[in-house]
Amino acid sequence: MASSKKKFVSNSEDTIRMFKSDFLEAFSKVHWTVPLYVFIPVIGYCIYRSAQTDLLLWQYPLVILAGIFIWTLTEYVLHRWVFHYELPGKWGARLHFVIHGVHHDYPSDKMRLVLPPSLSIPLALAFFFLFKWLIPEVYLWMFFATFIAGYLFYDISHYAMHHFNFKSGLFKKIKQHHMLHHYQDPEKGFGVSSPLWDLIIGSVFSKKDN
Repeated sequence: MASSKKKFVSNSEDTIRMFKSDFLEAFSKVHWTVPLYVFIPVIGYCIYRSAQTDLLLWQYPLVILAGIFIWTLTEYVLHRWVFHYELPGKWGARLHFVIHGVHHDYPSDKMRLVLPPSLSIPLALAFFFLFKWLIPEVYLWMFFATFIAGYLFYDISHYAMHHFNFKSGLFKKIKQHHMLHHYQDPEKGFGVSSPLWDLIIGSVFSKKDN
């Protein structure tokens, strides 16, 4: 069942059972709208808290840009060096399959294209307390609202890339970039919502790959 980080194989089946336990299996699946229900209220609360601070009007665009920038970097780092990292041995391969390998083996599985709350909520809390430690509170709330909005864009657009047919425009190009990661070379194209860090770090696909 485990998938190797060196070779991902697209399976003709849409899904696979991951756990013998029905309880654990249920937590491995999530409808694509769930992150919206969970995190849009969080974004709204953070914007409300930001309005209670002394953040000046001209500072908002700078904080928003910083939040977007840090999200794109976070997305790249998590995808490349966490989701694609495989510990040695049978258990390492199994853990890798559960975290991300299953998505490469079954990329059309509609219930495993966004992060389940059992993972996204602890990650969001961890990042919030990290930012709270690093960032003055006057900037924290708007920064975190933008960071979480970046995550939502990533999660929902990831679902769309696998199940929507874009005829033209920016999303078609982003989808092509992600499909090359799945079906041509999983060691390139780690940016999902943006190829920015692939361009900066050098993991972008060349023109001949397209």
